[in-house]
Amino acid sequence: MYQIENVLRPYAWGSTTAIADLLGRPASGGPEAELWIGAHPDSPSTAHHPNGVTQPLNALIESDPQRFLGSESLAEFGPRLPFLTKLLAAEQPLSLQVHPSLEQAQEGFARENAAGIPADAADRNYRDNNHKPEMIFPLTPFRALCGFRSPADSRSIFEHLAQVLDSAAVEIPSVIQDVIADLAQAEEPSALKAALSRLIQGGGDISDAINEVVAVLSAGAPLEPHREALTAMLDINEAFPGDPGVLISLLLNHLTLEPGEVVYLPAGNIHAYLHGLGVEVMASSDNVLRGGLTPKHVDVPELLNTVRFEALGVPRVQASGTEFGQELYRPPFKEFQLQRIELGPGAEPVPLAQTGPAVVVVVSGSVLLDSPKSDLRLQRGAAAFIPDLEAPVNVHPVQGATETSIAFAVTTGLGN
Repeated sequence: MYQIENVLRPYAWGSTTAIADLLGRPASGGPEAELWIGAHPDSPSTAHHPNGVTQPLNALIESDPQRFLGSESLAEFGPRLPFLTKLLAAEQPLSLQVHPSLEQAQEGFARENAAGIPADAADRNYRDNNHKPEMIFPLTPFRALCGFRSPADSRSIFEHLAQVLDSAAVEIPSVIQDVIADLAQAEEPSALKAALSRLIQGGGDISDAINEVVAVLSAGAPLEPHREALTAMLDINEAFPGDPGVLISLLLNHLTLEPGEVVYLPAGNIHAYLHGLGVEVMASSDNVLRGGLTPKHVDVPELLNTVRFEALGVPRVQASGTEFGQELYRPPFKEFQLQRIELGPGAEPVPLAQTGPAVVVVVSGSVLLDSPKSDLRLQRGAAAFIPDLEAPVNVHPVQGATETSIAFAVTTGLGN
C-alpha cells in the first residue's frame, strides 16, 4: 500500500476554505476547487514508496499493470487506473457541461489528433479517448442543475416570466416568446433541442432578455410557483450576468441535495454544480463539452451533438449496506463504486469491498489499513493507493482513538 499526495486545482469557482477545513489543514489563501486523487496524467497523485522514493502514481501503475491493477481491471480497462476521485468545493457555479459517451470520446479524440490540434489547446474538446460518467456524494447541502425538466414544466416557467414582464409593462422579449413556442412542440426531444439550441447561441438579444427578467424579478415580481428555479437563476446571473446559461438553467432540474444524497451523471446529461462540497468519482477522463457559465471554449455544434434530449428523473444512487456496516454506492458503470466507512472508537474492523485497485481518503479521525502483506496508518486528510494484490484489506480504527473515523474508498465496479 502506498500513501499518496494529491494535486489541488485552484479554479476560480472554488471555495477558499471548504477542502482545507474538511482535511484539517491550513487554507492556501486562494481558491481550492478540486483535489485530484488518482493517476490521471494531467495531475497524477504522488506515491510514496516504503523506502522513501516518490513516483507519480500513473508511472507506478505503468511499471507493472498486472500487479497494481489486477487481471480483471486490466482486461476491462487497459493499463490505467479506471477511475478518478476528487474532493470538489464549489463556491460559485461551475460551467454548464456535458460529457461524451465512450464512442464519442474515442472518435472525437482521434479526429482532433488527426487535425493537429495541440493536446493543451484552449479550443480542444477531447483531452483523452475516454468517457466520463460521474457520481457526487455531497458532504454539505449541495446545489446542482441535472438533466432536463419536461418541456411542459419548463414552458410553465417561461410563461410565468412572460406574465411578470407583461404585468410590469415591459415588452416581452421575442426570445422568451420563441422559447415558449419551442417547448410547445409535441415531440419531447425536438422541443428540448429547439429551446436549448436557441438559447445557447447567445447574443445581445438573449443578454438583453436576461437583464429585463432579472430587473423585474429583483424589483419584487412574484417568484411563486417557481421560486426554486427562479432563485437559482438569479444566483447564477450574479456570477455570470447575461450568460445564456442563466436562461438555460430554467430548462434543467434544480437539485438541493443533503449530505449523503448521491446522484450519478451518465453521458449526455447536461448539468452544472452550483454550490457545495462533495466527493466526486468518475471514469478517468477530463473530457468536458461546455455550454455556458464559463469563459472557456464553447463548441455549440459539438455540444448539441452530445446532449441527450430527453427529460428523465433525477438519477439517484441508493446506498446498499453490508453486514459490516459500510455504505456502498454502485452506479451503473463498471469503472467505479464508492464506499463510506465509519468507525467508532473500538469498533470491529471493516473489510474493504475491493475488486481491482482502490484509493482511500480519510476525512475524520484516523484509520489503519491492514492486509496480509502490509499495513498503513492514515490520519485525517491522508490518502492511499491500494494495489489489487493487497486484497483482502481490513479498515481498523486506530487503537486508543477517542473520535469517530470516516473514510471514503473507491474501487472498480467490476463484479457487481
